[in-house]
Amino acid sequence: MTLDADHLRYPHRRRGMDHQRYDFSMLSSRPPVAWPGGAGVALWVNVAVQFFPLDQRGKPFAPPGGMTTPYPDLRHFTLRDYGNRVGVVRCLEALDAFDIQPTFTVNAALVEHCPRLLDRLVQRGDEILASSWHMDTLHHGELAVDEERAIVRKSLATLRECTGQAVEGWVSPARSQSRHTPDLLAAEGVRYMGDWINDELPYAFHTNAGELVALPLSLELDDQFLIGANLHSEWEYAAQIIDACDFLAAEAAETGHGRLLSLSVHPWLMGQPHRIAAFESVLAHLAGCASIWSASASEVVAAWRGQAA
Repeated sequence: MTLDADHLRYPHRRRGMDHQRYDFSMLSSRPPVAWPGGAGVALWVNVAVQFFPLDQRGKPFAPPGGMTTPYPDLRHFTLRDYGNRVGVVRCLEALDAFDIQPTFTVNAALVEHCPRLLDRLVQRGDEILASSWHMDTLHHGELAVDEERAIVRKSLATLRECTGQAVEGWVSPARSQSRHTPDLLAAEGVRYMGDWINDELPYAFHTNAGELVALPLSLELDDQFLIGANLHSEWEYAAQIIDACDFLAAEAAETGHGRLLSLSVHPWLMGQPHRIAAFESVLAHLAGCASIWSASASEVVAAWRGQAA
């Protein structure tokens, strides 16, 4: 039996992924990006300040870093709490010692559960991004759009009121999204998101509520991915970030095309006494790299937008 020609036609087929969320282009074919001060590499250090509920639903999947044993999983719950009471202080002290600027991605539920921690972050004046309500409010295809919209609105409103900041950036728990998530974010005033990790520079992302900027937050260099999932040691983690820094700096110098180095740091992991020295070694190397520009997420987006027109 011969198939009709229309059977093989797919109206959305195009280069790259079959959607209209962004215009496909190879990194090597884009106009060069120049970072402030002639830096070759923009450094975005994203500190994940998270709340994992003890009564986790885990639907449609358990969030990375979430509870894994039957309720009440106090072993993992209290370790995550350790990050918000002990580990985060060590991480902040290390970042400040090497003059590396952090951006904080925050679950809005922490406004209720850890108000003093949020006060401390606000008083620092660093940029705060939203990360939904908590780590178990996952954004996925089975979530009703009205329910997802309510989560987005509640999370943003809570953080905006608490911080006094515009809170225009977003990183979803587990970087999970439904097909509606980008549209809902843009409609609520979000201007950039870190969920899509298919690039090493920001790029324009289309929604039905206007344009977002996709600001890729590397998974390959995420401490939870390397140490928690891949079971690498903290010193192997450090070596990989240092290698990435050196390679991107050399590539930027060779091509004249700026690069982005994005790191996601979890205080319940890197704030441990047996890991903080490895984290400090990373920061020392980054601080000593002349071609690094340490910036907040919004500063990276603004610098890129100023050249993308």
